[in-house]
This record gives sequence, structure tokens and C-alpha cells, in this order.
Amino acid sequence: MYLYDTHDQAMVDARVAEFTDQVSRRLAGTLSEEQFRPLRLKNGLYLQLHAYMLRVAIPYGTLDSRQMRMLGDIADRYDRGYGHFTTRQNIQYNWIKLEDAPAILADLASVGMHAIQTSGNCIRNTTADHFAGAAPDEVEDPRPYAELLRQWSTFHPEFDYLPRKFKVAIIGSETDRAAMKLHDIGIQVYKDAGGQTALRIHVGGGMGRTPMIAPVIRDNLPPLQMISYLEACLRVYNRHGRRDNKYKARIKILVHEIGADEYRRQVEEEFAHILTLGLEPPPAEFARIKAQFADPAFDPAAPDAIDRSDPDFALWVDQNVHAHKAPGYAIVTISLKPVGGIPGDASADQIRLMADIARDHGFDELRVTHAQNIVLPHVKKADLHAIWQRLDAAGLATANLDLIGDIIACPGLDYCSLANARSIPVAQKISERFAETGRQRDLGELKLKISGCINACGHHHAGHIGILGVDRKGVENYQLLLGGSEAADTSIGTITGPGFSEDGVVDAIERATNVYLDQRAQGERFLDTYRRIGMAPFKEAIYG
Repeated sequence: MYLYDTHDQAMVDARVAEFTDQVSRRLAGTLSEEQFRPLRLKNGLYLQLHAYMLRVAIPYGTLDSRQMRMLGDIADRYDRGYGHFTTRQNIQYNWIKLEDAPAILADLASVGMHAIQTSGNCIRNTTADHFAGAAPDEVEDPRPYAELLRQWSTFHPEFDYLPRKFKVAIIGSETDRAAMKLHDIGIQVYKDAGGQTALRIHVGGGMGRTPMIAPVIRDNLPPLQMISYLEACLRVYNRHGRRDNKYKARIKILVHEIGADEYRRQVEEEFAHILTLGLEPPPAEFARIKAQFADPAFDPAAPDAIDRSDPDFALWVDQNVHAHKAPGYAIVTISLKPVGGIPGDASADQIRLMADIARDHGFDELRVTHAQNIVLPHVKKADLHAIWQRLDAAGLATANLDLIGDIIACPGLDYCSLANARSIPVAQKISERFAETGRQRDLGELKLKISGCINACGHHHAGHIGILGVDRKGVENYQLLLGGSEAADTSIGTITGPGFSEDGVVDAIERATNVYLDQRAQGERFLDTYRRIGMAPFKEAIYG
């Protein structure tokens, strides 16, 4: 994994010193809240319903055990003993005191971490496939490109005040594990007809108030021209993006209004100019970055068999363990979705335990997924049982990856000042309902996502089943959506009809799953059946 050099560390340390002074002036009253707000947001510090919330950046979701342990220690020292992992592969702390914020940033800086550009109208944390560097279907590890994007976008003066926040995702396989087409820019690393590495650039995706799937704007882009091309994409957006209406300020609106062809024409024109400026990194520098993502020292003699004699362990392996590119190794996903739990939350002790397991069994590397889980990308199959035992003892061995209990949910009205409805209690009730009925595994792959407002931090548009919390004359109401997908077969969910109460939406989901069980063909997922039979049978069951 990438290690910060002296330039990175100096940059982070300087930001800590700067923000420490700003907080001191705010506490002394020489800065008003209006003056302080843009300064704290530059450092990932939000003022939520009950307290300050700090969002910590985890670039492309990759961190080591030392960094993970620090996240657990911060949860203990400055929060209420837990952290919340987010859909942008970051972590949030929901109960921060303003006077503690500089100390937290200093602690983060001591392990090469920060909260820079986790808020504001800038290029946010670039996300990537959480199986990067480990998946057998991968063409090329996308993380060196993501690191290059981090270096390019951090403190970029031209893009520090964009019309709206800007999100980039990158993958390196045909399997999309990063919701790539639902980002402002989505990048796919692939091999062209001649076997050479190339990039496919999607621009103009997103969820929120107007969900859109990003069209392909450029195919067959040479990898070392990525920075110049993205610079062109951002310049066109910065030039024409709406600044008079925040609801129409995202790049997806620009691409939609002028059309993909016209946007592409303007980008190509700008790109031709930028190529004359020599913005690309020297090949030697990109090679240096790539070298830091070299494979760990896999043991070629690692046993390839797994002892499945323990049925509970075997169930966990079947659900939460994936194939690895190296014989004798596996990819482990640690579910942060226990039955009745808060999706994405982990206690300080659990965070430190995951750090210890990565140190002991995983080449000292962890990944945060956009689905609010944690991945150990490289573990020996021979170590799986020992890992499972340690996770099980800590309440981290729930075998529900990609099942209905593996729910994505935003913090909702329990914490967020933008939310219209609570997300957490709905997620808890759904996981408890389907755990009680014992039907979770029978339902198979079923991705359920919940947002507490139209901003869609819970990705409800992309759920096979999605839930959107809205305010109906002061009462929390939940709209149900069906048919979304964030994978390579990206689609936007359709609202079924009138909304429900908190308990009513749980009942409605159970009725929808009954339709699937009655109607599914051999081997069909919930999404496949929905696409085949359409909305009508589901709507009749839900409202009939």
C-alpha cells in the first residue's frame, strides 16, 4: 500500500497547525460561526443535530493496522466508543467536541491520515474496488491510479470551489464493486483489443434528487493521459456548472442538459489544449507509485483446502469469503451488520481487533467497502478458521454478505441535520424480521439500501430494494423502490407507490420478497425476477 512521503506528511502537519489556530480563535470568540463554518468544513468537521461530526478520509478505502488501531483509539478518547464507516470508504465520528478536533487531527497525522476534502465543493475522497489487488477477475490494480488522483486533486487550486461536491470512483475489472457509473466520474481500467491497458471514462452519474447513470465520454484513453483528461472534464464543468441553484449544480445536470455529445466535444477540445501543457506525471513517478502497490510475499506452498467440518464456520466461508488470485489465499469480508445492529458501526474494541487480525493474518492491510463493511484482502485459507473464531467472539462473524441483512444505511435523522426521517431503526427492524423468519439465505443476493433524505447517502436508488425516508406533514414516511443496481448492470430503482410508516415499510418488504419467492425461476436473484415480471405483481402484493 502507498506510504506518505515527506511532502505528504508536511502538508498534513501544516493543515493541523492551521486548523488548531482556527479552532482557538473560534473558541475565543474572535471568529463567528459564519466565519468558522467554511474553515471547519475544509477539515471534515460538520455541525450535526447533537454534536460535531468529524469525517476522516481513507483514500480508496485502504489502510494498515496502525492506522486502523488509531481509528479505534480516537473512538475511545474523543467519541462514545465507536465509529461509523461510510459509503465513501471513510469513517465518521458523531459525538466530537470542538475543542478536541485539533488533537484528533494531530493523532490522525501521526499515522498518515487526515480529514482533508471530506467536505465542501471540491473533489472528495476517491473510492475504488475494495477487492483491488486481490480479485482473480482483475485486469489491473486500480489503486495506483487512485493514488495518482489523490495527489492531483488534493489542494488543487482550480477545483477548490467547484459548483458542487465531486466524487470519483475507479475499478480494474468487468465486475463493478464500486458503483462506478453512479459517480460524477467513473473510471474503468481495462485491456484493449491489442492487450494494452486503457481507461474508459464515464461522466455524469450520481444519485440524490435526480439520479442518473453516467454515460461513456471517452474510451481507450492511454493511462498516462488520465490526469490531463480529468483536468479537461473538470474545467468544462467548472466553466459551465450551475452556481445559482445547488439542486442543479452537479455535473450530471450539465451533461444531461447540454447532452453527452456536446460535453464530450468540449472536453476533447480542452483536452487537446491541456496535452500541450505537460501536466502528466513522468512515467518514472507513476512507476514509483505502482511499486508501492506490489503484491505481498504470498507463500506458493500455502494449502488450498479449507476444513468445513464446523457448520457455522462453513456457512461464514460460503457467504463472506471470496476467491483470491493467489492459490492458497482468500478475500475475507467482515460484516458490520449484525442482526439488530447499526449498519457500518464498529466499537473501538472491534476496530482494534480488526487491526490486530490484519497484522497477524493479512499482510497488515485492510479495506473499507462502500457497502460499510471491512475487507481483509489477503489471508491464507489455512488461517480462516482462526480468523473466524476471533471475529465470532467479538460479534463480527455475521454471515450475511450481499443478503437482505447486509443493509446500507445512512445515519438519518438520529444524527444528520439534513435528514427527514430515521434510517437506523428501519434497518434494525428489517434485519431482525428476516433473521426471525430464517429466510435470509433462501432469498439469496438481495441488496437493500436506506436513505433518510433525498441526498441518497444510503444509495437507495441503487438498491434491489431501496427505502427513502421523507417528511409527510411532520410525520416520517418511507417510500419503497424496486429494481435498482449499482453493479455493472447499473439501474435506478422505481418507486412502488404511496409511502409507509416505519413498521409498514418492513411489512411491505416482506410482501415483496414473498412475490419473489413465488415467482422466481431457477437461479434468479430478486433483481432478475423483478426485471422479468415487472412492477405489477409486486405492487399488487404490497398494496393489495
